[in-house]
Amino acid sequence: MGTERCSDASRRAWVGGIVLVAAAAGAGCSPTVKVAAPDKPITINLNVKIEHEVRVKIERDVEALIDANADLF
Repeated sequence: MGTERCSDASRRAWVGGIVLVAAAAGAGCSPTVKVAAPDKPITINLNVKIEHEVRVKIERDVEALIDANADLF
């Protein structure tokens, strides 16, 4: 049995095939980023306590009380 050598053309074909397989494998593993709108609408809960009206009423009552009893202060 003799030693057989590959021709340059067949060696180039093998190298080219290996390069193509490596490029396809590298392209398949590349990370992707997707930006999409959500399917459901965004809901925002605003639980806000409104105490301004109560404070104004109390302040007016206190002012009336002070005015009525100015000699105490």
